[in-house]
Amino acid sequence: MNKVVAEHQGYLMQAKDATIQFGGLRAVDSVNMNITAGTIVALIGPNGAGKTTFFNLLTGIYTPTEGEILFEGRSVSGKKSHVIADWGISRTFQNIRLFKEMTALENVMVGRHVRTKSGFLGAALRTPSFKREEKQIQEDSERWLEFVGLIEHANDLASSLPYGAQRRLEIARALATDPKLICLDEPAAGMNESESADLDDLILRIRDELNITVFLIEHDMKVVMNLAEYIYVLDFGKLIAEGLPAEIQANPAVIAAYLGEGGAEALVEERRKMKAKRDGVPYVPLQHHTAASEALDDSADAVEAAVLDSDGVVMTADFEALTTLADDDKEKSDVA
Repeated sequence: MNKVVAEHQGYLMQAKDATIQFGGLRAVDSVNMNITAGTIVALIGPNGAGKTTFFNLLTGIYTPTEGEILFEGRSVSGKKSHVIADWGISRTFQNIRLFKEMTALENVMVGRHVRTKSGFLGAALRTPSFKREEKQIQEDSERWLEFVGLIEHANDLASSLPYGAQRRLEIARALATDPKLICLDEPAAGMNESESADLDDLILRIRDELNITVFLIEHDMKVVMNLAEYIYVLDFGKLIAEGLPAEIQANPAVIAAYLGEGGAEALVEERRKMKAKRDGVPYVPLQHHTAASEALDDSADAVEAAVLDSDGVVMTADFEALTTLADDDKEKSDVA
């Protein structure tokens, strides 16, 4: 066994001080990360934190200016994207990138061609071996469409599919490359609750039935908390936290990254004001309560699982509510 591969065989993917700098901006700054085969790992953080840029480093779109990223012990730095795909890394994109004027089946077949052996001459002459291989590619692609629940749309143009179906088609195309690691960039973006639940099931099947490791960027915290076994958090390109989902939910640095210092307290105060108004009772600011237990209400309107220190200061709150509020504020600022 190659000595380098043997040294890193405990991890499928490793980032070692991975950095990329654009002028004076360090979009990814000295990030260290390990992913074990057979797991579902999430990378989260506020908008602009560097999450997609890290995916671009991992998949060969960018080359690190410092540090390195290893896949099965081999450095992906400086490697072309098709080489990295051949090694076993595939991805989807934050903005859907399908071939809109091709059918669903043809889109998946494009992904499958990374595993073909016929060269240009065989394709041009349409040799018997090329025809056999093309038939096998079609059969394999139909199998992937069946896996993601789109086989009935095999001959439909990609552009005609509903948004959620287009997301699943991108996943089918990524699966067609036979990956060991699939990188999903905001796969639940734009989905309704039912579609998100179906996506959860699909991602679990990818890991459990196909034994493919899943690396996930997602803003929908319900999806993240339902699926991820381990979470990394980026902010301004730096890794600010890592840990189990429960640990990330309760991490003050993560809360501050999404909402700014004092953001969690502001959210709880707003929820309490709304409840007081609805119940027709006077609103009492949180700091006037002496007991931590009085800081939360039992109603569904209260922020669940708030953690307070001995002085009654909110350290964290329902993570989904926090991140949703942060994303809403970001969208409003973008519009403004």
